[in-house]
Amino acid sequence: MSRTPTTQTILPVQSARKTLNAHEYQQLSEFITANYGIRLPEHKKVMVEGRLQKRLKELNLESFAAYIDLVLGEEETSEVIEMINAVSTNKTDFFREPAHFDFMNQVVLPKLIQSSGRNELKIWSSAASTGEEIYTIAMVVEEYMRNKSVSADYSVMGTDISVEALHHAVNAVYHTNRLVNISHVMKQRYFLKSKDPLKPLARIKPELRAKTAFGRLNLMDEEYDLPDSYDIIFCRNVLIYFDRPNQEKVIARLIRKLKPGGYLFVGHSESLFDRGANIKLIKPTIYQKAL
Repeated sequence: MSRTPTTQTILPVQSARKTLNAHEYQQLSEFITANYGIRLPEHKKVMVEGRLQKRLKELNLESFAAYIDLVLGEEETSEVIEMINAVSTNKTDFFREPAHFDFMNQVVLPKLIQSSGRNELKIWSSAASTGEEIYTIAMVVEEYMRNKSVSADYSVMGTDISVEALHHAVNAVYHTNRLVNISHVMKQRYFLKSKDPLKPLARIKPELRAKTAFGRLNLMDEEYDLPDSYDIIFCRNVLIYFDRPNQEKVIARLIRKLKPGGYLFVGHSESLFDRGANIKLIKPTIYQKAL
């Protein structure tokens, strides 16, 4: 005896994933560009959506519309900072673009320490990310002084817009596979390996960490709240995320913080447009401020 099959309504499966529509993405990208200088072109929409999904889940929000209402309705408070942490790119390495550190060792440090007789050296890494650049700078100075039997009281300031990246930099703990560009001798000299063989981690030694300081800074701010001017400034691989008008504003502010005769290093794909008379190109991506 056959039975007539029953019909059932098959309901569509509701996706747990919230989607970011074109208008919402435009709202977010315009807000981030206007306040933080970071360009988010259309091809980055999927990346931004994926990274901010975690924030919606953490905050128990039902839609990106609710999230946008939250961040656009605030001053720069905790969730705005969390959003910038999420969309910022923090790719960096020890001794990235090594030609810069060779030039620093062979030309810049001899001029600043030996020729000028300066006994104090102030260096600023303006997009320090997770700290690899700032500790590379400190290692280069230490190695130079060791090899030349000279001494100088130096300090390296690291700033970044991402609080999360800065926490990593202050902690100064890195997976050992991040140290591939560092010689064995320098690893022994400047790093402490984890005593746990199951944890392939290394930490910058306290003596080198003591030469550094960190603080949050938005390069889009009209004035940089830093007490010093600097002999050397690194601003590498961050200008590419800004549009040209904002690049020029940032460069002008950096030059104001540079001491006469000081050096500015930018990324390999970056250059200064209207440099003005007070700074000159001395080597691709390396500039010097007039005395």
